Amino acid sequence: MSSDYLSFNLRFLYMHIAITGNIGAGKTTLTTMLAKHYGWEAQFEDVDHNPYLEDFYADMSQWSFALQIYFLGSRFRQVKEIRESGKDIVQDRTIYEDAHIFAENLYDMSLLTQRDYDNYLSVFNLMKSFVQAPDLLIYLKSDVPNLVKKIYKRGREYEASISIEYLSKLNQKYEHWIENYKEGKLLIIEVDDLDFVERPQDFGFILERIEAELHGLF
Repeated sequence: MSSDYLSFNLRFLYMHIAITGNIGAGKTTLTTMLAKHYGWEAQFEDVDHNPYLEDFYADMSQWSFALQIYFLGSRFRQVKEIRESGKDIVQDRTIYEDAHIFAENLYDMSLLTQRDYDNYLSVFNLMKSFVQAPDLLIYLKSDVPNLVKKIYKRGREYEASISIEYLSKLNQKYEHWIENYKEGKLLIIEVDDLDFVERPQDFGFILERIEAELHGLF
């Protein structure tokens, strides 16, 4: 029996959904709600235990490379665990965003040197060759004013210094990346007018969109 046949069949034994979007778009909340609804396992971004995050927001130029390398290693380890788990998974953010959104944006803002950026990309491209895309990528699209409102509401101290300019640049990167995303199935959900936490009908709307995509996977 060929390895291609085995990998094809193993892929359909479990489902991997990933939630993507800018800071404050609602990724973690939706990940939690979907995992509970489907009875799947949730995989979250390593924010609370990230040793560089607070330092990064205090001095982006000094800590940007260390932060991005930490996130990249953490995400790669997470994807490896997801694919080896044999479980249905909902993941908060992907490894692609680390390179195509955050590292690229830091480089554009001269917060990553050319040397560090080239080094980072070489590591990312090596890791990418071992990574399989999620079966469904869900992009939570949101305008900057809505992101600012949600970031303020959740009150994380280290996010207080995030500028509107920084969020705007990230949004532009997300739009460009999503427009060119070819790794797998993609679902775009505009969330500015949705409150899927407080309004069950809004969560139901998201579930209907997801169900339509999931059925199309088989």
